[in-house]
Amino acid sequence: MKMKRIYLVVLVLGALVTACELPDNVNPKAASEVPASTLFTQATVDFAATYDAISMNINISRFLAQYASQVNYTDESRYNFTDRSIPDTYWAWIYLPLRDYQEVRNLVSPLSGSAEYNLNRDNKLAIVDIMEVFVLQSLVDYMGDIPYSEALGGADNKTPAYDDAETIYRDLMTRLRADITTLTAGAGAGSWGDEDVIFGGDVDMWRKTAASLLLRVGMRFADVDASTAQSAVTDALSAGVYEEGDFFQVVWTGVTPWVNPIYEVFYVDNRFDYAPSLTIISKMEELFDPRMDEYFSQIDTSADGSGKMAYVGLKYGLAAAVPYNSISHFGDAMFAADYPSVFSDYVEVQFLLAEAAARGFTTPMTAVEHYEEAVTASIVAWGNDAADAAPYLALADVQYDQARWKELIGTQKWIALYNRGNEGYASYRIFDWPVMDPPEDMTQADIPLRWPYPFNEKDLNGDNYQAAASAIGGDDVRTQLFWDVTPNSATPSPN
Repeated sequence: MKMKRIYLVVLVLGALVTACELPDNVNPKAASEVPASTLFTQATVDFAATYDAISMNINISRFLAQYASQVNYTDESRYNFTDRSIPDTYWAWIYLPLRDYQEVRNLVSPLSGSAEYNLNRDNKLAIVDIMEVFVLQSLVDYMGDIPYSEALGGADNKTPAYDDAETIYRDLMTRLRADITTLTAGAGAGSWGDEDVIFGGDVDMWRKTAASLLLRVGMRFADVDASTAQSAVTDALSAGVYEEGDFFQVVWTGVTPWVNPIYEVFYVDNRFDYAPSLTIISKMEELFDPRMDEYFSQIDTSADGSGKMAYVGLKYGLAAAVPYNSISHFGDAMFAADYPSVFSDYVEVQFLLAEAAARGFTTPMTAVEHYEEAVTASIVAWGNDAADAAPYLALADVQYDQARWKELIGTQKWIALYNRGNEGYASYRIFDWPVMDPPEDMTQADIPLRWPYPFNEKDLNGDNYQAAASAIGGDDVRTQLFWDVTPNSATPSPN
């Protein structure tokens, strides 16, 4: 991982300089403080690099969603979390941007100036809050209960208590509703401007993001509290969710170290350790999916080199290494240095609305209409024509059928979320579709339903760790999160 937290050096230097009272010791070329805008930008970039990381040392969500598997060192796709202490690394790197966002709040919070200035300030704080909510939601979805109300106490509280995951989720929705109100009131007052690497300070797009994230978080309650889910759907739609062509993403500059995480691993670090899994390649081949050329490369499978091209997936979770050139690779576009890291988009919103409609909630269109819109939008987003969607949607195992809504929405959403391991892994646990392939010499019962807590928590925050583990039913990868009511199965229910 090359995206170092350079500004921390600046902060330390600044602290050393300002701690000296002698003017002669002040270096006029050294920064004594970091502007809130710079800190906001860096925190957002750091989060994106961690959330979308493909490195087996940081984030194995693409393996857990079975979008990819390991070519050489295969432990992590075989659910070995311990050797590289992956939960510890991800946990630490996720809480770092949260600390930075907290400092941004401290720098921006004081009220002063005109009403327009204060509206601009409120917009900035709402956008920071949206990013905090997104960061926290991603961590809850991995582990369950996490430090929340006491999470950022620093030296004043080095052993924070863990909060209940469902309680956190409900508070996140409260925060998003407040952010929507703020951004609506300050619609014309601007925000971060060019320091916002996601939307360039576009307040309307941030309001849509808050609404779309509210829709996602609310729909997690669908199996445990339908009224809460329906209320979130209603409020999100009222505020205005993503429209066709909308993306919540970081588009990398393409200049090292600000590069797409896949490019970084393959071309900066020169590691060819990952490839598309057979799980997704075989499912898409079975459906004659028009996105395959964009998702994967083909290789020559002839014995004489005559060019018998085919997709060859890497069987998931093998114990032994496989030659990289013997299998398909990610699509060419995904290796571009400036390829975006996507957090959410219009396609996800339409799948969420399809699910909501299938469950009987009030939505703008029917379940089949939202479903077909989601699939079509995904096909178009990957560079195909909308016309390619019609024959695909007419296939027996793609055409919408209310009697198979979980199977169809779950499978198509998982396909559409390709390369977005975090949300793809969550989608699998919600729908239990598609059926995943257990690693070699394992069974369905071995497939994780959550990440374990950081292994060093037992030593650093033992009492609170034990309380949290007990509260969720055990710090075990087979423990289900509060929104995951059905354990995975080789024969899940289609509805």
